[in-house]
Amino acid sequence: MNISELESIGLKNVATVFHNLSYTELIQHELDNNECAVTKKGATAVDTGIFTGRSPKDKYIVDREPSNKNIAWGDVNRKISSEIFDELLVVAQEQLSNKDLYVTDVFCGSSAASKRSVRFISEIAWQSHFVKNMFIRPTESELEVFKSDFTVLNACKAVNDKWKEHGMNSEIFVLFDIEKNIAIIGGTWYGGEMKKGIFSMMNYWLPLEKKLPMHCSANVGKNGDTALFFGLSGTGKTTLSTDPNRALIGDDEHGWDNYGVFNFEGGCYAKVINLDGKSEPEIYNAIKENALLENVVMYGEGEVDYEDGSKTENTRVSYPIEHIENHKSDLMAGHPENIIFLTADAFGVLPPVSKLTKEQAMYYFLSGYTAKVAGTERGITEPIATFSACFGEAFLPLHPTVYAKLLGEKIDKHGVNVYLVNTGWTGGAYGVGKRMSIKNTRACINAILDGSIKDSEFDTTKTFRLHVPKTLGDINPDILNPRNAWEDKELFDKTRDELAEMFVKNYKKYQDGEHIDYSAAGPKVES
Repeated sequence: MNISELESIGLKNVATVFHNLSYTELIQHELDNNECAVTKKGATAVDTGIFTGRSPKDKYIVDREPSNKNIAWGDVNRKISSEIFDELLVVAQEQLSNKDLYVTDVFCGSSAASKRSVRFISEIAWQSHFVKNMFIRPTESELEVFKSDFTVLNACKAVNDKWKEHGMNSEIFVLFDIEKNIAIIGGTWYGGEMKKGIFSMMNYWLPLEKKLPMHCSANVGKNGDTALFFGLSGTGKTTLSTDPNRALIGDDEHGWDNYGVFNFEGGCYAKVINLDGKSEPEIYNAIKENALLENVVMYGEGEVDYEDGSKTENTRVSYPIEHIENHKSDLMAGHPENIIFLTADAFGVLPPVSKLTKEQAMYYFLSGYTAKVAGTERGITEPIATFSACFGEAFLPLHPTVYAKLLGEKIDKHGVNVYLVNTGWTGGAYGVGKRMSIKNTRACINAILDGSIKDSEFDTTKTFRLHVPKTLGDINPDILNPRNAWEDKELFDKTRDELAEMFVKNYKKYQDGEHIDYSAAGPKVES
């Protein structure tokens, strides 16, 4: 590449530029730079330093017109002045000057109508490898005419010594200047900052074009029927969308434009803690040459101990989507027929499957509910309700209702069916009931996808007023309506009403009079 391109963004005396290296070349650089180890199966393994996850409190957006009028400022989207950004841009530029640099050009978005061209610049070879795995790799002819829409300067070795003076959270900085189309990263080596940073930008750009960005997985059947799976961590989003009878479009980030659903990415980023080849063979078998493991513990001759979380419970692997045998090669499909909201309800209140009205779909999309169970090693066994708007609140620069409105319009236009599927507990809350069996959950998903659920007769539950099938295939009818699965009916009613109150309390922030209010479609606690 032309050095002047790097000089134009303030990088000086750049030594050698390693531009769009092949996997073989990158892995050799990682070995030569002592950045990685090689596993027995041929994957490379790296450590991301003291940060083994994202640093959301260190993420800021420049307060600059006109984008500042669109952004929902608050705890998720923190403001930073253009003066402080420019000061830290110099810190990043100085860190990356007088160095050999790795420059990687990629696309975000497989739809020609919606994709963005992104250039990543780093002094770390494995970070270039990570980006090559996670985004869409241009062809040789596309690279010849590549022009970036957005640039990421990853100066991970630099820190902000003046963070207190700047009123920031720490010496780490992950900053976005929307008008200048540039992001800078300092102080953290974690690869996920690059992945989710561009996802956040797509969540800014696309809605302004009336296109919907989504934190979901997607697959497509042999007849061309597309399904979307929304869900927070631990709800089964990746597992349930990986289906031997359906082609995987992608496992995490998608867009929905006038042409249908499309993957933002060209790879997968899966958790590998306690990974087992029998229960998750697709992910296990994808960990081979060109895959990049993060923060795993190794022993012997390149053996990986997936059960060892001593470095972090957030051990991960990135790999090209081609490592999944049953993937859709163009990473696109038509408009969805079914949308599935996944929740792991540890209170044991929600049904295994419910058919939602359009209004209920808006309500549960904005709620983005799941329940997590605290670490039992601390003796805490009470479920903790978690609400994350649109199932990805941390990555939404705009107000959540913007995305909900777009979803509602697309549901109406394309006649999409929406379902809520509980992969959590039944017969009692965590500690009393049991986890919904994967067999029953799969049966619910299959009934949605093959349309047989529409042949069921439906009941309406009390309080949550969800529409549940009376019978569904071979599933025990007693678990389809959750109250029937509880031995202590009074305790169920009490727990149900407590969870309903949590929903009501959480949803109050969307009842400000400025947006369409879907609270009437939510739970209603009768006094």
